[in-house]
Amino acid sequence: MSITVAMYSHDSVGLGHARRNRAIAFALAADLPRITGEQVRGLLIAGHPDATNDSLPPGWDWLVLPGFTRTAEGYASRKLTMSVERLTALRSSTVSAALEVIEPDLFIVDRHPFGVGGELKPALRMLKERGRTTTVLGMRDVLDTPQAAQREWERAGGGQAMAEHYDAMWVYGDDAVYDPFATGELPAELASRSRSTGYLAHGRPDDPAGAHPVHAEQPYVLTMVGGGSDGGQIGLAAARAQVPAGHRHVILAGPQMPAEDYDRIVTAVADSAVNNGTEYVQVRRYAPNVPKLIREAAAVVCMAGYNSMAEVMATTTPALVVPRSTRRAEQPRRAAALAAAGAISTLPAERLTPDALSSWFSSAVGGRTLRDGVDLDGLTRVGDFAAQLIGRVPAAASTHHSSAHSEEPLHVR
Repeated sequence: MSITVAMYSHDSVGLGHARRNRAIAFALAADLPRITGEQVRGLLIAGHPDATNDSLPPGWDWLVLPGFTRTAEGYASRKLTMSVERLTALRSSTVSAALEVIEPDLFIVDRHPFGVGGELKPALRMLKERGRTTTVLGMRDVLDTPQAAQREWERAGGGQAMAEHYDAMWVYGDDAVYDPFATGELPAELASRSRSTGYLAHGRPDDPAGAHPVHAEQPYVLTMVGGGSDGGQIGLAAARAQVPAGHRHVILAGPQMPAEDYDRIVTAVADSAVNNGTEYVQVRRYAPNVPKLIREAAAVVCMAGYNSMAEVMATTTPALVVPRSTRRAEQPRRAAALAAAGAISTLPAERLTPDALSSWFSSAVGGRTLRDGVDLDGLTRVGDFAAQLIGRVPAAASTHHSSAHSEEPLHVR
């Protein structure tokens, strides 16, 4: 026998949703065979082709949907010249067809319960009617302001609509650091089927060395801006900042950074090289080995996206976080919560300057940051959670699990 897992992310902005699913895929591929004695295969359904730059475990593959992007007026087709309604219909029928064929035991949806424009509803109804698939809605730790989150739930039909389509909810955070039920970002009627996993931090996958990793001569400081679509100002300030003597600087601009922003960073780095007499800064759009680069850096500057924070918190590398202040309140709220827990330092975007980064780099290198007070072991739990949901835990294994995780009740609502 084998276990089939399907996962979905819409990926209209950035790659955070797909990367979160990918980390879970590696955890399930590693742990479910150990727990159940069965092999695992899987399909990651994503909405941006850049997601496929990252590898998957053996037996897993990507299904990339034609993409949506966010505009000032709302969602629009990223490339195809067709209406939102037709693109939604195309994506919806593609997802349904794929799930009908592979008949997953487990279907995990990231963040948006019904996808863009309700595109997942036909597939969820089909899976429910067949009765062979357990459905899980995975939510990041922070959504938005409580008011904005409540409006979003109302547009999706409220917590009851989600409860009718999903068997369980996993919250990928530590509710001792930030509790989205206490803030009102998650509907109270979903609490009884929700489990906090802990941050998906320890055990995130690096790609193998053959996948064109970035090599950095130590010691170095690192600046990274996630997918890069709105990270141009941080990258430019970093390019103009002074790094501590003897250190190099790696700037990861992100695969989705607009070309004009990327060119400004490259020009600033070239000017800096002339002024300093040496080329000590390298700029790359993409690195497959980000966890390793963070782990070995003397200090890191980054935004407050979920995956960046998870990767940083898995290390002891000092971090200065410049949260995105537009679109959603998610990043400022996450940065404030983690700063209050002593895990990071923060710098508001309106105070971002090259001098501010220079000063922080100078003070941060040489130190390390212990983050033991934050639950960072979510990836070690999702395999057990999944096995329990799909009824594949042998009695002996279930007994062992309970005794081996005495803190488990803390994560079950």
